[in-house]
Amino acid sequence: MVFQKPPDGGWGWVIVVVSFFTQFLCYGSPLAVGVLYLEWLDAFGEGKGKTAWVGSLANGIGLLASPVCSICVSSFGARPVAIFSGFMVAGGLMMSSFAPNIYFLYISYGIVVGLGCGLLYTATVTITCQYFDKHRGLALGLISTGSSVGLFIYAALQRELIDLYGLDGCLLIVGALSLNILACGSLMRPLESSSASPPPEKMCVDKAPDQYFVYHEKEKIVEENLSILEKGFVDEKCMNNVPDLKQESILNKNVLNEKDTYKKKVVEQTNFCKQLAKRKWQLYLNYCEETLVLFKNKVFSALFVAILLFDIGGFPPSLLMEDIARSANVNEEDYRVPLISIIGIMTAVGKLTLGILADFKWINTLYLYVTTLIMMGVALFAIPFAKSYLTLAMLSGILGFLTGNWSIFPYVTTKTVGIEKLTHAYGILMFFAGLGNSLGPPIVGWFYDWTQEYDTAFYFSGCCVLLGGFLLLVAALPCWDACTDQSSKLSPNTYSYKVASNT
Repeated sequence: MVFQKPPDGGWGWVIVVVSFFTQFLCYGSPLAVGVLYLEWLDAFGEGKGKTAWVGSLANGIGLLASPVCSICVSSFGARPVAIFSGFMVAGGLMMSSFAPNIYFLYISYGIVVGLGCGLLYTATVTITCQYFDKHRGLALGLISTGSSVGLFIYAALQRELIDLYGLDGCLLIVGALSLNILACGSLMRPLESSSASPPPEKMCVDKAPDQYFVYHEKEKIVEENLSILEKGFVDEKCMNNVPDLKQESILNKNVLNEKDTYKKKVVEQTNFCKQLAKRKWQLYLNYCEETLVLFKNKVFSALFVAILLFDIGGFPPSLLMEDIARSANVNEEDYRVPLISIIGIMTAVGKLTLGILADFKWINTLYLYVTTLIMMGVALFAIPFAKSYLTLAMLSGILGFLTGNWSIFPYVTTKTVGIEKLTHAYGILMFFAGLGNSLGPPIVGWFYDWTQEYDTAFYFSGCCVLLGGFLLLVAALPCWDACTDQSSKLSPNTYSYKVASNT
């Protein structure tokens, strides 16, 4: 579908506001799951690696399903998907309050809530990119701060609700708050397409039910005619009690004609279904071909490796920082602000700051993203040396600010593959991001269960993030420009990311 030129304002700012609150409401609890993580450890008595799966699934399953989420948004639109996802997030949180064991939480909190968050994230990012072009970096930065502000507020809110109403009451109240997503989703008015006529494939699909209805009605008419003819023939034969060969032959001829017509319509209906299935199969083949074209772009290929390694190493601190402090024997009286809240507020600052920087023409957003990855790896190496609340708070702020590079990731993806392929490419990249989110915290938890300390785990995490950053840096070097220019000629709708500045 070809959309109108992005208005870069108007109703687009309403989209930014409702997308902000949507991400605030849906991601507040999953990102602040570290508070719940400690309660689940005490309630169910399972290992750290096993319990960490709940939070990692909640943050990773939606990203793993990003290709499916992208298809849903493309097929149904952002507004219906957002409203449906609001029911999923609220329902999953309320179901989690009745969890009898950790395995029930894998489904209710991990899968249901996580999938709802993934659908909402794809819907908000897609509709924002459609409404903005010139100020896209600022718009994405603003909406992405919603999840960070949610992390900051929900970390303290969930702790307070647990003290007042217990773990079950906390989840019920948070689930009820999530129902406000329905009101936000109803305001996501879609940007109208520039062409009034739908694509040929869609027209065929839309007409399919109508044509089947026509065939079905004709089939009913044929059956009624057959029954009337047979009934009339039998009644007349009984009344006269004398065989009328001429009339019998006429009736038989009419019956045969009706049967031939019916068979002809059945054949036509069968051929139509075959053609429809053939068109659908061709669409799937085109999707696979477009995916292969994307991976011929070296920057895109390096980007999916970088995002996978970044989430394996960079996501665990936001989930486990409270337990890291407890393992380091930090005095609870020193806790002025929860560490997760510090990560949340600094993530919001980072997203907004990096989003604004991405709009400056003299700043290369790909190099900016690589810089955040390398700095993140260095900060992860410093976690084992932090043994006080002050040092952990400082590292939490640094890690939170660098995690704000999520706001420029859609911007980098758009510049790499083009706005036409954003939904397709972003769905693939988010799949690998979800895989990293799902594996990171359990890996760190298993390292702790194995060594009884977090040092080795965060050395491993730092190596992962640094490796991803250096791979992306190598792929973005100017010496690859000639190769990426040749790959861009394979498809007129994709182009390689130009690492050199326009100046």
